Amino acid sequence: MTTGTTTQPDLYLDLLKKTVSNLIYEDPTNVAGFITESSFTREARLAGEDYPTVAHTMIGLKRLDNLQHCLETVIRENIPGDFIETGVWRGGACIFARGLLKAHGVTDRTVWVADSFQGFPVTRPDDHALDVDMDLHQYNEAVDLPTSMESVLENFRRYDLLDDQVRFLPGWFADTMPTAPVERLAVMRLDGDSYGATTTVLDHLYARLAPGGFAIIDDYCIPACRQAVHDFRDRNGVHEEIVIIDRQGAYWRRAS
Repeated sequence: MTTGTTTQPDLYLDLLKKTVSNLIYEDPTNVAGFITESSFTREARLAGEDYPTVAHTMIGLKRLDNLQHCLETVIRENIPGDFIETGVWRGGACIFARGLLKAHGVTDRTVWVADSFQGFPVTRPDDHALDVDMDLHQYNEAVDLPTSMESVLENFRRYDLLDDQVRFLPGWFADTMPTAPVERLAVMRLDGDSYGATTTVLDHLYARLAPGGFAIIDDYCIPACRQAVHDFRDRNGVHEEIVIIDRQGAYWRRAS
């Protein structure tokens, strides 16, 4: 059944994107970093450039649209594999991914939800120099970052999207990625911000990304994350074009 030229799955997914980013009720932002006013600004929310107090994701509509494009492309082209997000905050992007699979009747792909559920780790002197300079731990309380696994599970339940196609990988990436029970990925979405987190995920999971699959880097604007991406690509001979999504995110499609 369609409404004009828009299908029911399209209507559902458009509403789901607006809901996980809370463009519906327009909650204010936390004040942190470059955010100095708590009032809701539609332009900032659309761009994913604020720290919502209520919304279930902070990645904005452009990066949600990109996630939809990547997932629907691998479904349409039968690229095998699951979806993983590493660094999920309140779970909104993963909730959207599960909703998309459900809207398209996909029953053979898993959404992997990987996070420390403890916020950013304390930066140590022996961490990468860019991570030491950045010290993301300072943002934990400022933007309500330590989100418990139970609260993310509850968020999935609120959307009626918690089922056996959703699996959680709780813990620091250095502990979970080497033994992650993920066999094949079609879309991997990295949102760990730091050099160390980005490197760890790419080192352990990129080999499992199917040809034709997508690697999405949410924090490409952050120097430490961007350097980790380019160091990994240089070490492993990855030459596919990096496509800029917005002022923060980027992605590429694996050729081989």
